[in-house]
Amino acid sequence: MKYLPIFLFLLLCGGVFIFNSNSKQSEYDYLRVHIRANSNSEIDQNIKYIIKDEVVDYITPYLIDCDTKQKSIDTITLLLKDIENVCDNILIKNGFTYTSNAKIDAEKFPTRSYDNITLEAGVYDALIIELGTGKGDNWWCIVYPPLCFVNKSETNAHNIQYQSYLIEIIKKYFN
Repeated sequence: MKYLPIFLFLLLCGGVFIFNSNSKQSEYDYLRVHIRANSNSEIDQNIKYIIKDEVVDYITPYLIDCDTKQKSIDTITLLLKDIENVCDNILIKNGFTYTSNAKIDAEKFPTRSYDNITLEAGVYDALIIELGTGKGDNWWCIVYPPLCFVNKSETNAHNIQYQSYLIEIIKKYFN
């Protein structure tokens, strides 16, 4: 009997988690980035990586002080045309006739792993950069939390704190 309230509490929390995981909106506190190549040809794949490096270099200084996903989205939204200009200038300089398109969108993505982080399949907000048709393989990473774009030794990225609401509730219950 002593553990019945704890069991019921955990059961309730599990039900809330399952209910919330069926949300149609972006359900994760990540902002992803996908740079989609024009095609899978070697030249289109190579230019994708050149553009990736330039885009990362361009937006990193703007993301340094973004300590929430929403701040990252707001910052990137203000930079969309500039991001396209960075991409288009590289394309033109390298003789490509197609251009880029950058947008923030919520899209369904399959399960993906990055280093030791696995992002489950689901709907995520993402910076999408399409090069030309955008039909080729993509490069992807995570803008927020800053796992790809920010050099942790030079910024406040090491100050990001992750919280578990379930653990906070349990701590409150036992205190």
